[in-house]
Amino acid sequence: MLVKRLALGVLTLILLSLLIFLSVEALPGDLAEAILGQQATPENTAAIRRELGLDLPPWTRYLHWLGGVLQGDFGNSLALRKPIAELIAPRLANTLFLTLYTACIAVPIALILGMAASLFRNSYFDRISNITALSAISMPEFFVGYVMIYFFAISGYFPSMASINAGTPFLEKLYLCFLPALTLTLVVTAHMMRMTRAAIINVLALPYIEMARLKGVKSQRIITAHALPNAIAPIVNVVALNLAYLITGVVIVEIVFVFPGLGQLMVDGVKFRDVPVVQATALIFASAYVGLNLLADIISTISNPRLMRQR
Repeated sequence: MLVKRLALGVLTLILLSLLIFLSVEALPGDLAEAILGQQATPENTAAIRRELGLDLPPWTRYLHWLGGVLQGDFGNSLALRKPIAELIAPRLANTLFLTLYTACIAVPIALILGMAASLFRNSYFDRISNITALSAISMPEFFVGYVMIYFFAISGYFPSMASINAGTPFLEKLYLCFLPALTLTLVVTAHMMRMTRAAIINVLALPYIEMARLKGVKSQRIITAHALPNAIAPIVNVVALNLAYLITGVVIVEIVFVFPGLGQLMVDGVKFRDVPVVQATALIFASAYVGLNLLADIISTISNPRLMRQR
């Protein structure tokens, strides 16, 4: 079963790579003319089309691109004339740092709030947390980001631009990236908290929980020792989905805070019509999303004995 899941994940990535390639191919305009600008004479256009391989059939270019990707070669940037792998490596490291920074804040807070809301169900705490969560989910990332800038950056507590590089000290990185991490935390914590609450409440309705209550087991122990282990599968799924969102959904937050991550690189590629960069970054985002979903599927399967022993 796990082999089948892995095979489906690989097939999904191949289909996504084809979709990304076709989406870029469908963009209006001629890439060669866009690159040359005012120098786009017929001779120059034909020469650069030959240089970029644009005179080849689309399926041939797709196979060449996919073969290079499988070997770790994403090609060269048309705007900067540099290997794309060199451009992606530091940007990907920055995006992963911001993602892990946010996850270290958001996941514990979401789990604690979700367990507390299920423990004090229908109380004022539960109602207030649900209203706050729904409000946070309803607000788009760019709005939350600008609110954070208004309250914390204008007052001088934190910088509005997260300008980091490979040589930035770790503690300084934490300080510079606090506002982007806080923005993402407010966006994803609400969803994880609500799903944790719902999963634990579903388990609390089962007969063995009622038996534990009749035996006089304390509510806190029922939540932590009996309900939470059996609700771990849906919780793992929602945490993995939100981690996948953190990696793929940081584009807007990176633009708001001028964060030098993979999302900023993708937007710059679109701005300068750097097609190979757009294809490479989109494929990395898609791979991260599919990979984390596949990991969540495998973990939830392993954590459920009924799925492991199905006939």
